[in-house]
Amino acid sequence: MVKDLSKSKRKKIYITRELPEDAMKVLEARFDVEVWRDEMPPSKSGLVKKVKKADGLICLLTEQIDKDVIEAGPKLRGISQVAVGFNNIDIAAATEKGIYVTNTPGVLTDTTADFAFALMMATARRVAEADRYVRAAKWKVPWGLMMMVGQDVWGKTLGIIGLGRIGSAMAQRARGMNMRMIYYDIYRNEQAEKELGVKFVDLETLLKESDFVSVHVPLLPETRHLINERTLKLMKRTACLVNTSRGEVVDEKALYKALTEGWIWGAGLDVWEKEPTDQDNPLLKLDNVTVAPHIASASIATRTKMAVMAAENMVAIQEGKVPPNLVNKEVLGVRPPAK
Repeated sequence: MVKDLSKSKRKKIYITRELPEDAMKVLEARFDVEVWRDEMPPSKSGLVKKVKKADGLICLLTEQIDKDVIEAGPKLRGISQVAVGFNNIDIAAATEKGIYVTNTPGVLTDTTADFAFALMMATARRVAEADRYVRAAKWKVPWGLMMMVGQDVWGKTLGIIGLGRIGSAMAQRARGMNMRMIYYDIYRNEQAEKELGVKFVDLETLLKESDFVSVHVPLLPETRHLINERTLKLMKRTACLVNTSRGEVVDEKALYKALTEGWIWGAGLDVWEKEPTDQDNPLLKLDNVTVAPHIASASIATRTKMAVMAAENMVAIQEGKVPPNLVNKEVLGVRPPAK
């Protein structure tokens, strides 16, 4: 017999993509859950329609949770994002309506740092280019003195832009490669300086002195196109840029110019100004760019932990508690937790 969910008294949660089984168990034990099953994100109109009846929304970075979506949900109490970043959500509109917004920090730190370091190594040593070279049957000489030569990583200078959780984890990995580490952040972290051996410098100094620049900042108005024509020209001609933060932090047109005109040596990109990036993006045609489809946190264990954390955030919200990963703490003044 099919259960009639329309008569259920349980709260309704709408999820914009399928989640790992562990997370679904947490949610299905407590709520009536509806999941968008397509691999592509739901349309805005479809999202608005579903939010009208939802008590909670669990979403990904691919959905634009703007004011229209937020105002469409009269019962909406919480938005739980399965990601660290939340630039796709209108936080001000959510706060005004007393809607709790949460994210999933911490659990993806090491996995993302692992990938950032792997991307840096792959770019320096031309791993992806070498793979294509062999598969395309271009390997004719058994061993060539200058064949596929790259940049050394051991003992070089790593510049970290943004010394938060992931930036700090990147520094931990760099210590094992005997790298000199410098960082720039709007906030100075003296504890990390002592524990990790990183040195605080201004952005211009970091760009001029680094052999590798790894970007780990959130997307904010002041960080959009932080890496641009002016800043790229400050870098060494032998330097590599790695971006695993947000695509819009890097001006792709300026980066293409830098790579083709020899301002810098190479780049490793996991994130893009437009995702998925267009197949005619000129950066995809360059051999000195190592590319990935926004997968820095994509390990089985980490993505499962992220989904479970998002589910637990939603449970706390619907139970009238302060969720552990509340983004908009100002909302507590609009809608205090239940006593």
